Formats: sequence, C-alpha cells, structure tokens
Amino acid sequence: MSLPKAVTIFEMGPRDGLQNECEIIATDDKVRYIDLLSETGLRWIEATSFVSPQAIPQLADAAEVYARIRKAPGVRYPVLVPNMKGYERARAAGADAIAVFTAASEEFTRRNIGMTIDQSLEIFRDVVAAAKRDGVWARGYISTAFGSPFGDVVTPAMVARLAFELMEMGCDELSIGDTIGVAVPGQIDELIPLLLWRVPIESVAMHFHDTRGTALTNVYAALRHGIAKFDSSAGGLGGCPYAPGATGNVGTEDVLYLLHQSGIETGVDLAKVRRASRFIAGVVGHGLTSKAFQAMEAADARAAVS
Repeated sequence: MSLPKAVTIFEMGPRDGLQNECEIIATDDKVRYIDLLSETGLRWIEATSFVSPQAIPQLADAAEVYARIRKAPGVRYPVLVPNMKGYERARAAGADAIAVFTAASEEFTRRNIGMTIDQSLEIFRDVVAAAKRDGVWARGYISTAFGSPFGDVVTPAMVARLAFELMEMGCDELSIGDTIGVAVPGQIDELIPLLLWRVPIESVAMHFHDTRGTALTNVYAALRHGIAKFDSSAGGLGGCPYAPGATGNVGTEDVLYLLHQSGIETGVDLAKVRRASRFIAGVVGHGLTSKAFQAMEAADARAAVS
C-alpha cells in the first residue's frame, strides 16, 4: 500500500486539549494560543465548544473566544455543538463550520451526553439538517470507536453503521476516535475497509489518543490504507472528562515529524507549532506529552548552552 503524498492535520488543542485541563484558562490566553496556531500553516483548527458551561466549564467563554480570534485567510475554525441550542449559539457567534459527536459505546454515550446512541443521532439529524440549510460545513465524531472505558463491547460493524448514518444525514466528514487510546494497527486494518465500503476516503479522518503509546503506529497503519486526514493536539494536550484514564491526543509535533520524515507534505511549519505549544505549556503550568516537542525543546536547550 502506498502512502498519501499529502496529509491534512485537524488541530484539536484549543478544544479537545483545553477541555481536559483542571484549571480554567483565561480567555486572553485561549485567543493567543489559537492565533499562534493560525500562523503555522494549519488549515483546520477546532476553536472551542458550544456545550453547556455547566458540563464543560473550561469552555464557557466559547462565544467570546470565537469572536476575538484572528480568522486567518484560508483557515477554518470549526466548533463543537451538542444540540440545536448549541448550534444556534455557535451561529450567533459567527461559526461557519461545526462538529457533532456521538460514540460507538452505549454506556459512554449515556454518561457523556445522557442519551442512547440512537437518541443522539436523532438530535444530530436536526442539527446537521440546519447546517446544510445554512451552508455550514459539518463534521461527525464517532468516539470510543475501538473500545469503551466502561467495558461494553464495541465492534467494527457498530462503528461502520454509525458512520453510514452520519454521512446519510449530511455530514461532510467523519472523525473516527480512539478516545481511550486502546487501538492497535490490526483494529485499524479491520475497520477502515468497512468504512470505505460506503464512505469516500476523503471524508474519513482518524483521531488517536496516545494513552498506551500506540497512536503513531495507528497513524501509520491508517496512512497505509490511504487515509490522509488526522486529528492531533499541539503538545499532546487533551483527554476526555467522561472517559476515566484517557490521556492526551497524539501530539501534533509527533504526527508532523512522522509525516515530514516520511516525505509526506502537510503545509504546516513544525517550528511554529512548537511555538504555540511552548506558549500553552506556560499557561497550563505542566509539561506536554508530545515526544517530538520534548526532544526538540531539549535539543534547543543543549544548543543554547554549548
């Protein structure tokens, strides 16, 4: 299998990254973080989430953040919406790209959004229909696609069914998520052919967490199937508040290093991503998990004193 010549990175740090922080991040810092990411060559940056502030207090300032970020030419800033109320808030703030989210695990869906999988699809059917009516780009997330934090069974067939339903309701793109970081390449090899039976390959993105250190191997497995869209988070920030033990997303620096060293184009400046990661690391007050970020920062520090 040949690898894609170019890959699109969907940056998750401002939303999926910051939502899992214990402390509330100042609005000014969120705006600065996104503006730094906008300078990197990234073309997709998920800016925030219009969920209930009671559910995710870290993103309660969604409307202000979205209004204040500098919208760089050629960059899209999707926002997560849970229902029609969230969609209406996002549209009032000026959003022209949204994402809706369900999961392949019934138990995770119940604990995360308080409904069954089928109930969530009914809610999102109205949201996606409104997006199509308004000319808004729509993405569908399928979380826990490779395993549930609560022990219930998730199969590739279950994921494929959800994918087909989300595409049929009008989603422009799907993101298939390993929310708790349990996937291995064999699972990628099993799932992707099922998805591509009815979903165009250009509409499939993969979203890996690095909880068990397998994220990059899964990225490479997906690349070998021709997948050319991947979610990642600058510095490896993130996790899921509703998935016990889930650690951060695969680091944007790690994915970029793998792709660039493999001769795959991204259009993204790795040094500028590191600058954004360095900034947000100072804000959150703890180290970042991206191995490439750590290695490059250490190398620069050694060079500075030599």
